[in-house]
Amino acid sequence: MSIGSVFEMAYKGDLNQVKVKIDQDSGIVSQRDSNGRQLLHWAALSGNIHLVEYLIDCGSIVNSVDDTGSTPLILAASAGKSEVVLLLIGKGADINHKTNRGQSSLHYACSKGHYSVAKILIENDANVNNTDVLNATPLHRAAAQGRNNIVELLLLSPKIKVDLCDSTGSTPLHLACEEDREAVACMLVKAGADIHIKNKEEKSPLNMCSSKLNKCLTGLMEEYS
Repeated sequence: MSIGSVFEMAYKGDLNQVKVKIDQDSGIVSQRDSNGRQLLHWAALSGNIHLVEYLIDCGSIVNSVDDTGSTPLILAASAGKSEVVLLLIGKGADINHKTNRGQSSLHYACSKGHYSVAKILIENDANVNNTDVLNATPLHRAAAQGRNNIVELLLLSPKIKVDLCDSTGSTPLHLACEEDREAVACMLVKAGADIHIKNKEEKSPLNMCSSKLNKCLTGLMEEYS
């Protein structure tokens, strides 16, 4: 079999076949594919915690990065593999590592709606205000996607900053309003988000939402002010 097929085995979570290949050549553990990924990266995506643990025991580097700067933890978080995420954190994975685009594990979990993963990351001191290359935080991601439960989870953090601006000058509330995410927008306003902040186009969140949502948010501001 080729090295490429071993990576495929890891991606499929085939522990027994991977063991056979490593028994034949232990150097496979540290080899990389064309994407700069090692077996551990693919095992993390598979969700097989036994394979992940086996590879770490064989000497796989927990915080190894591929050509995008992604660690096994980031890939597991992006794929929603909560058990693997918990295992990797326990093995010393850098919870706040960022990709070449500045995206953390929490960015991916929040963007893709993986609630259990986001909860694990936050409980293990993930930086809820991490910014990527566009200055977007996990809250920006979740708000734009309308991930109600994750927005609620993020807002429970005493460290959360609700009015951080991305590279366009937009807050999470701007994005929620632009996408007409009514539930998210209301949660943000109740959490203290400022409806008057203007982005680089000189638009406030109220300028970007439907008349119905505008009326709702204005009423909330009066109620919570």
